[in-house]
Amino acid sequence: MTAVLPRVRRIVVLRANALGDYLLAEPALRALRACYPGAWITLLGAPWQRLFLTERPSPVDEVRVLPSVAGLAGQPPGAPPAEELPAVLDGIRRTRPDLAIQLHGGGATSNPLVNSLGARRTAGLRAPGAARLDREIPYRYYQPEIERYLEVVGLVGAEPVNHEPSLALTEADHREAEALLPTDRPSGAPLVALHPGVSDPRRRWPGGAFAQVARALHAAGARVVLTGAPVDSPLTAEIADSARVPVLDLTGRTGLGGLGAVYRRCAAVVGVDTGPLHLARAVDAATVTLFWCGNALNAGPAQRARHRAVLSWTMNCPECGAPCHSDLYPLRGLGTGCHHTPSYLTDIPAAEVITEALDLLGKPAL
Repeated sequence: MTAVLPRVRRIVVLRANALGDYLLAEPALRALRACYPGAWITLLGAPWQRLFLTERPSPVDEVRVLPSVAGLAGQPPGAPPAEELPAVLDGIRRTRPDLAIQLHGGGATSNPLVNSLGARRTAGLRAPGAARLDREIPYRYYQPEIERYLEVVGLVGAEPVNHEPSLALTEADHREAEALLPTDRPSGAPLVALHPGVSDPRRRWPGGAFAQVARALHAAGARVVLTGAPVDSPLTAEIADSARVPVLDLTGRTGLGGLGAVYRRCAAVVGVDTGPLHLARAVDAATVTLFWCGNALNAGPAQRARHRAVLSWTMNCPECGAPCHSDLYPLRGLGTGCHHTPSYLTDIPAAEVITEALDLLGKPAL
């Protein structure tokens, strides 16, 4: 562990991406806060982060929204136009940061950005060919994300506080959940949430398989809740119709905080590898997450008492046979030149998911 830097009053961290990405970096941000308790920590992030984290207890003191940056991978839609970037960067430089940390990929675009902030010291990730930082670790795609970012902040003396993401829920979040969840369920009937939606079609699991899970959970005495964004409504409606058992469909009816509070009340959350499943982990809900094996290495939970990872071992594109597991071309972007986007999870049997969910509920397999 590298020594703590002296006289650090202002820290800027670049992490401008989606919900799951933020939560996987949260242990690193928490370690920074513990190591530099008197420092003002600025997250250079995305619009949703400012809306979600403002007035919510978190390891950062403020979020400054990063305008659109050409070539910056993973930047969510809705960023201010690129013309606003010089003013934002100049505003950060005027605060005279002592430390700027890059937690945003291999550094081809993000390292020059961090170097432009005018900090006394820089630290972060560096892939071959990327600009140098004062303190850096090599970026290799296949590494558990939580440990990757903890390794980065370890460069400036920050020791881990936790190895799982953590998210504080507010009273408003709890009120939202209470207004949505049933009050008339039988005593002892656990709530189990199913979250089938995901933006990347390669991470989808068939709706019919989710319907099988819903039927099995209902048969075991659980009350099934469906969650998702408004765009997921056709999928969750299909699942509810195919399941042929009572379900509570909350698709499109929760904010992020309210969704976290719903999950906090669930005995388990079952879904594909996407932000809401990381949210469930962060609010201490038990989870069953369906992963492609390479993604499980990066984003999967390390512990198994409350978090089960069910893996697909598909190693080649189901349409053309192109490999999807090279270190240079993992399952992201367009892969090895293959432009197909079939699901890589269809080989996961519903029975395996049901077994893990029932085990979390303390129920025997059906």
